[in-house]
Amino acid sequence: MGRYFMILPLAAGALLMASNIQSKPYVLPEEKPVTLPAEPGAELTAATCAACHSLDYLTTQPRGKGAQFWKDSVAKMINVYGAPIEKTDADTIAAYLASTYGGPTQAKK
Repeated sequence: MGRYFMILPLAAGALLMASNIQSKPYVLPEEKPVTLPAEPGAELTAATCAACHSLDYLTTQPRGKGAQFWKDSVAKMINVYGAPIEKTDADTIAAYLASTYGGPTQAKK
């Protein structure tokens, strides 16, 4: 019984401290819409890729990786993640991404 008298004040103190804690709301940063540069294949690429992930995923990839990098990336989306992309659409998307983001001289668009 003596133990309870020692534990009871500690538990009451902890409960009192917990009740005084104020939670602070976390405000997310404003989301900025991503638009792809208007070139042939942009609409198909945006619609297809945005069905599974943010377009930020495209625009933040390293530049200068070349056409093969983008072909492999689109193939990975199909073969690994099961993206429902037809072969002709996959070729168009990979070509768009390579021309827009694949060369070493492309600035961040």
